Amino acid sequence: MDQYCILGRIGEGAHGIVFKAKHVETGEIVALKKVALRRLEDGIPNQALREIKALQEIEDNQHVVQLKAVFPHGAGFVLAFEFMLSDLAEVVRHAQRPLGQAQVKSYLQMLLKGVAFCHANNIVHRDLKPANLLISASGQLKIADFGLARVFSPDGSRLYTHQVATRAVGCILGELLNGSPLFPGENDIEQLCCVLRILGTPSPQVWPEITDLPDYNKISFKEQAPVPLEEVLPDASPQALDLLGLFLLYPPRQRISASQALLHQYFFTAPLPAHPSELPIPQRPGGPTPKAHPGPPHVHDFHVDRPLEESLLNPELIRPFIPEG
Repeated sequence: MDQYCILGRIGEGAHGIVFKAKHVETGEIVALKKVALRRLEDGIPNQALREIKALQEIEDNQHVVQLKAVFPHGAGFVLAFEFMLSDLAEVVRHAQRPLGQAQVKSYLQMLLKGVAFCHANNIVHRDLKPANLLISASGQLKIADFGLARVFSPDGSRLYTHQVATRAVGCILGELLNGSPLFPGENDIEQLCCVLRILGTPSPQVWPEITDLPDYNKISFKEQAPVPLEEVLPDASPQALDLLGLFLLYPPRQRISASQALLHQYFFTAPLPAHPSELPIPQRPGGPTPKAHPGPPHVHDFHVDRPLEESLLNPELIRPFIPEG
């Protein structure tokens, strides 16, 4: 810790306190997460180990927060991350009105790129929510807090605990469009009721695998028909609702993947995704108001002058449709 100067406290998570700090020699601003060991014989908490392992498993990516260093400190250790000004929860909370279409598209596009990158590296985050999506001074969105992340097996042979709370990408898109959570439950049962109220009661006809779930016969709900998404989000565009519907499907295998979602027409219709420099960047509570950054000229990842296969995250998705020669 001697090489860092603590500048203030950012927040507190399940396994440690996060501080803003400056490297004494380089002057670089970082976020330090201090993790204390309750008992030395217990070793490092599994959640912290998973976060370190997940971030070390994947290479640097512009949409995943960078772990810069890990070092011991007292009866614990410290994780040094790149410093981020804010998070998406603060953006939504401080918005004077619902975010504009171009802003929602930009945040979702960056989130999908980060998720697609993690999945391509066999990492499943399992705790995606606005508070874990950090925003840099240049407006870049980066996925953080990999404490519940797992390395997954593509063949589906590995079992995972179900005791994981996560909003997932579709719910985050709904929250960005709505300005508040789509399913604001305070506990498990209330959460289920919120989901059923909008998506309807699942049945074996809609979700054949539901009968295989271990608790399927332990609880029953009143039969409800799904509510059209245009009634839930009347101000959302048809393209946004179409993409949202592809996310909010009961059968997991039928939901659209992150790499497929990046090719959805939603991102190619006006208005196009805003450049990160055009996005709001509220400071976390207690911090100074960030200065405006002019940013680079307005450009988009999917440029009309570039070959389409060069603009895609996964070119193999469109290769069957490209004429030979």
